[in-house]
Amino acid sequence: MKEKIRIFLDSDLLEKYLIGDTSTEEALRVERYIAMYPEVREAYNELQENLEAFAKLHALKAPEGLKERILLKIRMERKQNNKFYKYAVAASIAAMIFAGSAYFFYDQNKSLQEENVIVNNKIKNLEMDMKVQLEDLRNQYIVLNNPNTKRYAVKGNRKAKELKAVAYINPVKKLSYINVSHLPQLPEDQCYQMWAEVNGELVNLGVIKQFEDKEKLLALPYGDNAIGYITIEPSGGNETPSVQNIVANINY
Repeated sequence: MKEKIRIFLDSDLLEKYLIGDTSTEEALRVERYIAMYPEVREAYNELQENLEAFAKLHALKAPEGLKERILLKIRMERKQNNKFYKYAVAASIAAMIFAGSAYFFYDQNKSLQEENVIVNNKIKNLEMDMKVQLEDLRNQYIVLNNPNTKRYAVKGNRKAKELKAVAYINPVKKLSYINVSHLPQLPEDQCYQMWAEVNGELVNLGVIKQFEDKEKLLALPYGDNAIGYITIEPSGGNETPSVQNIVANINY
């Protein structure tokens, strides 16, 4: 029985249930486990608490208001998701009307079918984008609330002494994020770019915008003994990192 509970707690069902991302079957399972097993109920109650208790265990604190902003974004995404499905239903009804008129207007129907394919493709793309965004927000919520998350201060070297960031690493959920709270000003022809070496492969994480939301979490690819770093590159970014221009290292 203990093994069964351990497997359940190691899954992400509790986190998904908290943000309303479970199916009906999953939600019923979570509620059953919470009611039946004190260990699960205790873990669930801990997840509902804010980050204050966790912050006391670590010297570094999350940026002010970060958790609240993420939860707000989750609620906004869910509202937009509901609106999206209403629009999708409306688009489907419109498509059915167009298809019905095709019996009388073959030439017009051919054109409408082509337009319908385009609309359906756009709907699928929007749906996929929303799923990706919701998944990313869910992962951010897990990282900030899970007690297994470790935090590391990231400071710039002599080339960027004012650079400040915090890396959030969760080896259990295999999730990594970084919050870059401050970047020293660069000339217009230069930019900051983030990289990671995971399992021997170099990953380009893109340009870091200097005026981006200071509370935003950027995803890092997770891997054992992974290394990340920030470099100064020509405006627009580079295909390969300029090693001589590394301004910060992230060991996670």
